[in-house]
Amino acid sequence: MERKDTGLAFLLQYENVAWYETGRVRILDRRVYPEKIIYAECSSWQEVRQAIADMVTQSAGPYTAAAMGMALAAYQVRNEAAGKQRRFLEEAAYGLAHARPTTANRMGLITAGCLAVAERALEAGQDAAAALFNAAVDSLNRRYSIMEKVGNYLAGLFPQGGGILTQCFGETIVGMMLKAARARSNPVRIICAETRPFLQGARLTASCAADMGFDTTVITDNMVAYAMQHEHIDLFTSAADTITRDGHIANKIGTFQIALLADRFGIPYYVTGIPDADKKNAADISIEQRNPEETLSCHGVRHTLPAVKGLYPAFDITPPELIKGIITDRGIYRPQELGTYFDTPQDRFY
Repeated sequence: MERKDTGLAFLLQYENVAWYETGRVRILDRRVYPEKIIYAECSSWQEVRQAIADMVTQSAGPYTAAAMGMALAAYQVRNEAAGKQRRFLEEAAYGLAHARPTTANRMGLITAGCLAVAERALEAGQDAAAALFNAAVDSLNRRYSIMEKVGNYLAGLFPQGGGILTQCFGETIVGMMLKAARARSNPVRIICAETRPFLQGARLTASCAADMGFDTTVITDNMVAYAMQHEHIDLFTSAADTITRDGHIANKIGTFQIALLADRFGIPYYVTGIPDADKKNAADISIEQRNPEETLSCHGVRHTLPAVKGLYPAFDITPPELIKGIITDRGIYRPQELGTYFDTPQDRFY
């Protein structure tokens, strides 16, 4: 089998996202990478679910973790009757899909596909855990292949040697856009907003870009306006955790304010991803509210007095008028015209 992670950064190698081996799922702990390379070892699907909820893995990492978690769930009940296995897998599918509310629809597509694979395996008297693991790897290859198309479209917009501002960590698209830029011999500069409170921009996006040989700079989240004024930023891009049919997007908290600044300075903002068929507009987006204590500390060090409160919405919503284009596997759409993406049958993504 040809793997689509060839030539990508350490973080994007399949085994370094989440990986099932007999009786366990190993998940790279992105909360401490790159300072430490530590893997969370999960011996039950419930532990995988908790790891996702605790943000051991982020961005698209939970999609892979959920698929591998379904293989682990099948292993947990491998010696039970088929009926009990089905019920257990249905419980696991729901639990994994709802580990984080904002992406429950996408996670549900992953786990629903896993249930179908498991059912076929059980009907054929085959090892459901092995079938689910193979399906998880197939899903990785499929998603990476589709995002390679998106990355090619995006890289085609990069000026030669241009400055590209990123937000948070877009997972596969980060590697694919840089792979495409490298193929074009375009030495773009990557400027990463650090993305508090988990610092995905500094720890993950910047690490991928540096791993792949690109000039990489990290800025704090409150330097964006200055960087746009003085650091020759040509384009702002991010992935999205939700893309509605009418062109609204939900992404890591802070994306909206960067989009506002990009609009102010005339810098085009391009969103990458596959639109969500079940999300018509912004009203369909549920914003996850995380533990506000997470905003009061960094790397385990609290920076406030005990009486100080925190606030932590995990995502915000950016309206279509601030987005230059939404880049999909079928090309670049104006946000207001994104509904036409669904005029023809979709290729399976999740």
